[in-house]
Order: sequence, then structure tokens, then C-alpha cells
Amino acid sequence: MANENHIIEFSLEEYQEAARIWRQPLLLLPLFAAKESLKFMTGIPGVRYSVAVGTAESNAQFAPYKASRMSAGTTDVIYRDLKTYFGNVVEKFEPNSVIQLLMGRGAAFIGEAQKNAPSAKLVLATIMKSLGHNLEQVLFTAERDATGDTSADLFDGWGTIADLEIEAEKISVAKGNLMELDEEITDVNAVDIAKEIVYGLDPHLRQMDCFLYCSQDFADKYNESYLATHSGIIYNDKFEQAFVEGSNRKVTLAPLPCLEGTDKFFVAPKENMLYGYDNMSDVEKIVVKDYEPFLLTLAAAMFFGCQFYSIDKRMLKVIKLAD
Repeated sequence: MANENHIIEFSLEEYQEAARIWRQPLLLLPLFAAKESLKFMTGIPGVRYSVAVGTAESNAQFAPYKASRMSAGTTDVIYRDLKTYFGNVVEKFEPNSVIQLLMGRGAAFIGEAQKNAPSAKLVLATIMKSLGHNLEQVLFTAERDATGDTSADLFDGWGTIADLEIEAEKISVAKGNLMELDEEITDVNAVDIAKEIVYGLDPHLRQMDCFLYCSQDFADKYNESYLATHSGIIYNDKFEQAFVEGSNRKVTLAPLPCLEGTDKFFVAPKENMLYGYDNMSDVEKIVVKDYEPFLLTLAAAMFFGCQFYSIDKRMLKVIKLAD
């Protein structure tokens, strides 16, 4: 299909071949596009529908030697289901519009320019990467609705899972894995609140390298507050302060766009924040068809889901913000 003036020639077969050859990396591109948030989490590949992740808890201990010693079994394995849900997208696109975007709005698609035109693989990659933005926006707030039509309906995000556990009283102040703030965060008190969060962590969690998963607004207020209260300290030679004051450089701010406007922050090691995907089976697909003149249709299907490895106070602290 071609236009003699300014349209680069392309063939449906080229796009279908690119989708076949590059199926696996193309299907992973939405995750790569969301990497600014997912880099703070741990990905588990090969998860199709569900896999049990377990933590062992034991009160077994050494005691003075006795030949007849036999302790009662104190070791329990607690399982949590990392569920991934099968989702799909069917997206129409006009190849030359994408090519024009990739080459620059002012590109003249004639002569030598055709030789430098983006490949079918790059055009498909651009479409697939765009899916990652909407996925990134709902990593904590997504709520599974099998009848829905958006990324927010595909799976249960970490915030939704936490809400369910709070409702079931498995996450609570009494259990030590929930903290409820009683004052609104400002650029005056943000450092004090961050320190309060750190000091309220279980001692085992304080010893681990953790992230404080928060909004960008909180990170900005923390920086303003830090700058105002530590301006005379020599080592404060840059505006951003990645580590939370008082954490012994163990708790790092992780501002995420998906937590903007939400009512909860989280403290956990990266290993506790799991997301699952399936990059090993043929169930995940990407195909290209031409149902309309000048338009191609990309159809793709993939698995995705989130879970906490553990909600024990030694691995997780949920911070409920003041109303």
C-alpha cells in the first residue's frame, strides 16, 4: 500500500512477521515501559494464573543440652497466592502516523527518508510501550473486575490487596504492620513524619534495605522540609535527599505516580513487592491484522498480577494517611 506523495510503503506481512519473530520481547515492553515504578519491585516470570509463595515462621530455638529434648513443632509455612490475570488489547493504528512520530513531525517521507524509516518491529514496539503507561498508573489502585475495560480492572494492585487484608484484620495496628498518621503532611512536618514512620517500624524491618513507597508530593514536601531543617549541614549539598533521615540509610524514598492522591504509603524491601507475568508460554500472543483500509489492528494478550510476599510486620508496614 503506498501513496505517491508522502507515505512510506509498508506491508501487512512485514508487521505480522515482526510480531511473530519478536513476540516475547514485544509482550514484555509494557513492563519495561513501567520500569520507573517496577524497578522498586521484584518480578516473577512464568506465572500463569496463580503460584503460591511461602514464608516459613518458626519459634524453634537452642536450649541447654538434654538428651531427651523434643520440642513441639513450631514451624509454620504461610502461603500467599500471587495471581496473574489474563488480559488483552485490540488496538487500531495507522502505521505512517507512528512512523512520522518516530522520524520527526517534519520528516518528508520521500526518497532517502524511506531508507531510514523505522522498521515494523519498532512501530509495534512503540504501540506496545504505550500500554505500559496505563499499567504503571494503577499498580497500587487496580481492582479486579472481570467485566471491566481498562488496566485498572485487570488485577488487584498492592493497595487493593492491603485494603482486603485490613478489612480481614490481618493488617492492623495491633499486629504491628499498620500505622495510622494523625496529622496532615506539609512541607514543614514531612521530615518529622518520615522519621516517625521509620521509628515505628519493627526492629527487623529497620535492619533491612527498604523503600518508602510514597507519592511524588510527599517526596517534594520531604525535600522542602529537609532543606529547611538541615541547611547548615555540610553534607546536604544537593536538593534531593533519597534516604529518610534517621533510617541509617536503610529506608529510601520511592515516589511513584500511582500513589498520588491515594490514602496509603508502604514500607517494605523490594523482595516483598512481587509482580507476576508470563513470558514462557504460547498463551500470550501478539498478532497484526488488516481489517480496514490504511489501518492495522494489533491484538495482544498477556498475564499480570501483584502480591506481597509477606504481610508480617517484619516485612511490611502500611501507612494510613490522615484524612
